[in-house]
Amino acid sequence: MALFADDAEDRVSQLIALTERLTQRLAEETRAFENRRPQDVLPGLEETQKLANLYRHESARVKADRSLIEAADLKQRMALMQATEAFEAVLARHARAVEAARTVSEGLVRAIAAEVAEVRSPGGYGAGGQAQQGDARAVTLNKQA
Repeated sequence: MALFADDAEDRVSQLIALTERLTQRLAEETRAFENRRPQDVLPGLEETQKLANLYRHESARVKADRSLIEAADLKQRMALMQATEAFEAVLARHARAVEAARTVSEGLVRAIAAEVAEVRSPGGYGAGGQAQQGDARAVTLNKQA
C-alpha cells in the first residue's frame, strides 16, 4: 500500500490528508477509551490499522528520500509539519488511554480469578488421601489481551 503522487505538491497534500484522517481516527478511539467504551473502537479498527500502516510506510519513504517532498511549496510543507505535530500529540494521548484500559482490564481479570479461586471447594487430595487446601486448578491469564 502506497501513495501515488504526481509530484511533490500532490504527495504533500496526500500526506496531510492521511495524517489528519489518522489523527481524527485516533482522537475518536481515545475518547472511547477515556469514556470507558472500548467496544466503540471496534467498528473503525480496520480503517485505523490501514491508515496507520500507510502512514508508517509513507513516513519511512519520505525519511529515506527527502526529495519526494522538497519541491513542494514551503507553506504546504509547514502545513504537513503542523499536521504531524498534532498527530504526535494525539498519538501520545491515545497510548496513555490504551495503557490505562489494558491496566484496568488486567486488574478485573485478576480480581475475578481471585474471587473464583476463593469460592471454589478444596482442590483435590494429596499423597496421604488428605484434602488439600486451596485450588489445584489453573487459571490462565492472557497477558497480550
